[in-house]
Amino acid sequence: MNKEIIEVFDNTYPDRDYTIEIINPEFTSVCPKTGLPDFGTITVNYVPDKSCIELKSLKYYFLEFRNAGIFYENITNRILDDLVEACQPRRMTVKTEWNARGGITETVTVSYSKSKE
Repeated sequence: MNKEIIEVFDNTYPDRDYTIEIINPEFTSVCPKTGLPDFGTITVNYVPDKSCIELKSLKYYFLEFRNAGIFYENITNRILDDLVEACQPRRMTVKTEWNARGGITETVTVSYSKSKE
């Protein structure tokens, strides 16, 4: 996955805490064990600092996973790491909710909080 395609823009209100929620209900990847497609919803919530994530570039970043064989837990953590690196938010949570396979669903949630310096 090419994290370099994630673009950001300046936050016009960096002195204010506010939450941005981004939902991608059509996320796809491939199970590395079976090679079968996985379908899920990705929800990103973050409080921006100096920059915000540009949505078109994020869409193309998500498409990078379409043919990748990667486990749910790794996808969720990878997205968090890449987005934090790109926009350096105050706080961010990435939640992935996966459609049922064999009658079992899975939800993975990871969070980041900027340390007080």
